[in-house]
Amino acid sequence: MSSSDIQSKRITGTGSLGVGPARITQIQVLTTTGSPRVTVTNGNGGETVLDLDFNASSTHSVNIPNDGIRCNSDVYISAFTACTAATVFYR
Repeated sequence: MSSSDIQSKRITGTGSLGVGPARITQIQVLTTTGSPRVTVTNGNGGETVLDLDFNASSTHSVNIPNDGIRCNSDVYISAFTACTAATVFYR
């Protein structure tokens, strides 16, 4: 696979990133109290490609190895629990 420029998009809730097919390479998340969780699917209602639980009241950075996680449809955040914001890095 050829290399390409990494882009990012900040989110504050569930929904589509609106970037079309992409590979997720990193996610940074700011959590609040409770049981923080972020779930990513391949488009709205698609297969779960990433499901992460975090510690409360902290900032987390999750690096995805190699070529990242491919979403053939669109990157869709289906769960965004006890989180303030997240930045998704993709190409």
